[in-house]
Amino acid sequence: MSRARRTRVVIADDHTIVRQGLRALLQGVKEIEVVGEAADGREAVRKVAALRPDVIVLDISMPRMNGLEATERIVRESPRTRVVALTMHSSEEYVYSLLKAGARGFLLKESATSDLVEAIQAVRGGETYLHPSISRKVVDEYLKGPDPRARAGSPDGLTIRECGILRLIAEGQTSKEIAWLLDLSVKTVEAHRTRIMSKLRIHNVARLTRYAISRGISSLERRG
Repeated sequence: MSRARRTRVVIADDHTIVRQGLRALLQGVKEIEVVGEAADGREAVRKVAALRPDVIVLDISMPRMNGLEATERIVRESPRTRVVALTMHSSEEYVYSLLKAGARGFLLKESATSDLVEAIQAVRGGETYLHPSISRKVVDEYLKGPDPRARAGSPDGLTIRECGILRLIAEGQTSKEIAWLLDLSVKTVEAHRTRIMSKLRIHNVARLTRYAISRGISSLERRG
Protein backbone atom coordinates (compact mmCIF):
# COMPACT_ATOMS: atom_id res chain seq x y z
CA MET A 1 0.00 0.00 0.00
CA SER A 2 1.44 3.39 -1.03
CA ARG A 3 2.15 6.02 1.57
CA ALA A 4 0.21 9.29 1.63
CA ARG A 5 2.00 12.15 -0.10
CA ARG A 6 3.75 14.59 2.20
CA THR A 7 2.33 18.11 2.52
CA ARG A 8 4.58 20.46 0.54
CA VAL A 9 5.08 23.81 2.30
CA VAL A 10 6.66 27.18 1.43
CA ILE A 11 7.66 29.53 4.28
CA ALA A 12 7.49 33.30 3.67
CA ASP A 13 8.86 35.74 6.25
CA ASP A 14 11.25 38.67 5.90
CA HIS A 15 13.28 37.58 8.94
CA THR A 16 15.84 34.87 8.17
CA ILE A 17 15.89 33.64 11.77
CA VAL A 18 12.10 33.18 11.74
CA ARG A 19 12.22 31.19 8.48
CA GLN A 20 15.00 29.03 9.87
CA GLY A 21 13.06 28.40 13.06
CA LEU A 22 9.88 27.43 11.22
CA ARG A 23 11.82 25.22 8.81
CA ALA A 24 13.52 23.43 11.72
CA LEU A 25 10.14 22.89 13.37
CA LEU A 26 8.51 21.50 10.23
CA GLN A 27 11.46 19.33 9.23
CA GLY A 28 10.81 17.30 12.36
CA VAL A 29 7.37 16.31 11.07
CA LYS A 30 7.52 13.38 8.68
CA GLU A 31 4.23 14.25 6.97
CA ILE A 32 5.52 17.71 5.95
CA GLU A 33 8.18 18.74 3.43
CA VAL A 34 9.48 22.32 3.24
CA VAL A 35 10.08 22.96 -0.47
CA GLY A 36 10.97 26.64 -0.50
CA GLU A 37 11.33 29.97 1.30
CA ALA A 38 10.58 33.61 0.46
CA ALA A 39 11.77 36.84 2.06
CA ASP A 40 9.09 39.23 0.76
CA GLY A 41 5.58 39.22 -0.66
CA ARG A 42 6.51 39.34 -4.33
CA GLU A 43 8.98 36.47 -3.92
CA ALA A 44 6.28 34.49 -2.09
CA VAL A 45 3.92 34.85 -5.07
CA ARG A 46 6.68 33.77 -7.47
CA LYS A 47 7.72 30.78 -5.34
CA VAL A 48 4.14 29.52 -5.11
CA ALA A 49 3.70 29.84 -8.88
CA ALA A 50 6.91 27.90 -9.49
CA LEU A 51 6.68 25.24 -6.77
CA ARG A 52 2.89 24.76 -6.44
CA PRO A 53 3.02 23.86 -2.73
CA ASP A 54 0.02 22.57 -0.83
CA VAL A 55 0.40 25.27 1.82
CA ILE A 56 2.24 28.56 2.21
CA VAL A 57 2.94 29.90 5.68
CA LEU A 58 2.88 33.63 5.04
CA ASP A 59 3.90 36.52 7.29
CA ILE A 60 1.46 39.40 6.86
CA SER A 61 4.02 42.17 7.47
CA MET A 62 6.59 41.89 4.70
CA PRO A 63 8.37 44.32 2.35
CA ARG A 64 7.66 44.89 -1.36
CA MET A 65 4.17 43.38 -1.19
CA ASN A 66 2.22 43.01 2.04
CA GLY A 67 0.79 39.67 3.10
CA LEU A 68 -2.81 40.67 2.41
CA GLU A 69 -2.08 41.47 -1.20
CA ALA A 70 0.19 38.44 -1.57
CA THR A 71 -2.60 36.23 -0.19
CA GLU A 72 -5.08 37.61 -2.71
CA ARG A 73 -2.61 37.03 -5.58
CA ILE A 74 -1.76 33.50 -4.47
CA VAL A 75 -5.40 32.50 -4.04
CA ARG A 76 -6.25 33.90 -7.48
CA GLU A 77 -3.23 32.57 -9.38
CA SER A 78 -2.57 29.30 -7.49
CA PRO A 79 -5.96 28.28 -6.08
CA ARG A 80 -4.80 24.84 -4.94
CA THR A 81 -2.33 26.36 -2.49
CA ARG A 82 -3.76 27.04 0.97
CA VAL A 83 -2.55 30.14 2.84
CA VAL A 84 -1.79 30.08 6.56
CA ALA A 85 -1.28 33.70 7.62
CA LEU A 86 1.13 34.58 10.42
CA THR A 87 0.54 37.87 12.25
CA MET A 88 1.23 39.63 15.51
CA HIS A 89 -2.26 41.19 15.48
CA SER A 90 -5.57 39.52 16.31
CA SER A 91 -7.98 42.41 15.67
CA GLU A 92 -11.34 41.64 14.08
CA GLU A 93 -10.42 43.82 11.10
CA TYR A 94 -7.44 41.61 10.34
CA VAL A 95 -9.44 38.42 10.62
CA TYR A 96 -12.03 39.74 8.16
CA SER A 97 -9.36 41.08 5.82
CA LEU A 98 -7.48 37.79 5.69
CA LEU A 99 -10.58 35.67 5.22
CA LYS A 100 -11.81 37.97 2.48
CA ALA A 101 -8.43 37.80 0.76
CA GLY A 102 -8.70 34.00 0.77
CA ALA A 103 -6.53 32.83 3.67
CA ARG A 104 -7.56 29.47 5.13
CA GLY A 105 -5.53 29.73 8.33
CA PHE A 106 -4.88 32.55 10.79
CA LEU A 107 -2.13 32.07 13.35
CA LEU A 108 -0.57 34.43 15.87
CA LYS A 109 3.23 34.46 15.72
CA GLU A 110 3.48 34.01 19.47
CA SER A 111 1.90 30.56 19.17
CA ALA A 112 3.35 29.48 15.83
CA THR A 113 5.71 26.91 17.31
CA SER A 114 2.92 25.09 19.13
CA ASP A 115 0.08 25.41 16.63
CA LEU A 116 1.68 25.61 13.17
CA VAL A 117 1.63 21.90 12.39
CA GLU A 118 -2.01 21.65 13.39
CA ALA A 119 -2.87 24.67 11.22
CA ILE A 120 -1.08 23.22 8.18
CA GLN A 121 -2.77 19.85 8.56
CA ALA A 122 -6.18 21.49 8.97
CA VAL A 123 -6.01 23.65 5.84
CA ARG A 124 -4.51 20.81 3.80
CA GLY A 125 -7.56 18.78 4.80
CA GLY A 126 -9.92 21.46 3.52
CA GLU A 127 -10.69 23.06 6.88
CA THR A 128 -10.27 26.65 8.07
CA TYR A 129 -7.94 27.13 11.04
CA LEU A 130 -8.30 30.18 13.29
CA HIS A 131 -6.20 30.73 16.38
CA PRO A 132 -8.19 29.83 19.53
CA SER A 133 -7.81 33.35 20.94
CA ILE A 134 -10.02 34.72 18.17
CA SER A 135 -13.54 35.04 19.47
CA ARG A 136 -16.35 32.81 18.23
CA LYS A 137 -18.31 35.94 17.51
CA VAL A 138 -15.86 36.96 14.76
CA VAL A 139 -16.27 33.62 13.02
CA ASP A 140 -20.07 33.63 13.38
CA GLU A 141 -20.37 37.15 11.99
CA TYR A 142 -18.13 36.30 9.05
CA LEU A 143 -20.18 33.23 8.16
CA LYS A 144 -23.39 35.27 8.27
CA GLY A 145 -22.08 37.72 5.69
CA PRO A 146 -19.61 40.56 5.14
CA ASP A 147 -19.04 42.85 8.08
CA PRO A 148 -19.74 46.46 7.08
CA ARG A 149 -16.60 47.55 8.89
CA ALA A 150 -14.59 45.41 6.48
CA ARG A 151 -16.65 45.91 3.35
CA ALA A 152 -13.61 46.81 1.28
CA GLY A 153 -11.60 43.91 2.64
CA SER A 154 -9.20 45.81 4.89
CA PRO A 155 -9.14 47.98 8.03
CA ASP A 156 -11.24 51.18 7.83
CA GLY A 157 -12.37 50.50 4.28
CA LEU A 158 -8.93 50.37 2.67
CA THR A 159 -8.54 47.97 -0.21
CA ILE A 160 -5.78 45.37 -0.15
CA ARG A 161 -3.84 47.42 -2.73
CA GLU A 162 -4.22 50.55 -0.60
CA CYS A 163 -2.93 48.70 2.47
CA GLY A 164 0.14 47.72 0.46
CA ILE A 165 0.78 51.29 -0.63
CA LEU A 166 0.18 52.59 2.90
CA ARG A 167 2.80 50.19 4.20
CA LEU A 168 5.36 51.46 1.71
CA ILE A 169 4.51 55.09 2.50
CA ALA A 170 5.01 54.33 6.20
CA GLU A 171 8.40 52.81 5.40
CA GLY A 172 9.50 56.05 3.75
CA GLN A 173 9.17 55.09 0.09
CA THR A 174 8.49 57.89 -2.39
CA SER A 175 5.70 57.67 -4.96
CA LYS A 176 8.32 56.98 -7.66
CA GLU A 177 9.84 54.14 -5.61
CA ILE A 178 6.41 52.66 -4.86
CA ALA A 179 5.51 52.81 -8.54
CA TRP A 180 8.68 50.87 -9.41
CA LEU A 181 8.13 48.25 -6.69
CA LEU A 182 4.48 47.60 -7.61
CA ASP A 183 4.76 48.04 -11.39
CA LEU A 184 2.40 51.01 -11.37
CA SER A 185 2.59 54.50 -12.81
CA VAL A 186 3.50 57.37 -10.50
CA LYS A 187 0.14 58.94 -11.33
CA THR A 188 -1.68 55.80 -10.15
CA VAL A 189 0.30 55.72 -6.90
CA GLU A 190 -0.51 59.38 -6.27
CA ALA A 191 -4.20 58.66 -6.84
CA HIS A 192 -4.05 55.78 -4.33
CA ARG A 193 -2.24 58.03 -1.83
CA THR A 194 -4.98 60.66 -2.14
CA ARG A 195 -7.74 58.06 -1.61
CA ILE A 196 -5.96 56.60 1.42
CA MET A 197 -5.66 60.01 3.06
CA SER A 198 -9.28 60.79 2.25
CA LYS A 199 -10.60 57.49 3.68
CA LEU A 200 -8.54 57.78 6.85
CA ARG A 201 -8.91 61.56 7.15
CA ILE A 202 -5.17 61.73 7.71
CA HIS A 203 -3.16 64.20 5.66
CA ASN A 204 0.46 63.85 6.68
CA VAL A 205 2.98 61.03 6.47
CA ALA A 206 3.87 60.99 10.17
CA ARG A 207 0.28 60.30 11.19
CA LEU A 208 -0.13 57.76 8.35
CA THR A 209 2.94 55.96 9.69
CA ARG A 210 1.56 55.86 13.24
CA TYR A 211 -1.76 54.56 11.91
CA ALA A 212 -0.06 51.84 9.84
CA ILE A 213 1.97 50.64 12.82
CA SER A 214 -1.02 50.65 15.17
CA ARG A 215 -3.06 48.50 12.75
CA GLY A 216 -0.24 46.07 11.98
CA ILE A 217 -0.06 47.20 8.34
CA SER A 218 3.56 48.22 8.89
CA SER A 219 6.06 46.23 10.92
CA LEU A 220 8.42 49.13 11.61
CA GLU A 221 8.01 48.53 15.33
CA ARG A 222 9.66 45.12 14.85
CA ARG A 223 12.62 46.56 13.01
CA GLY A 224 13.49 49.13 15.64
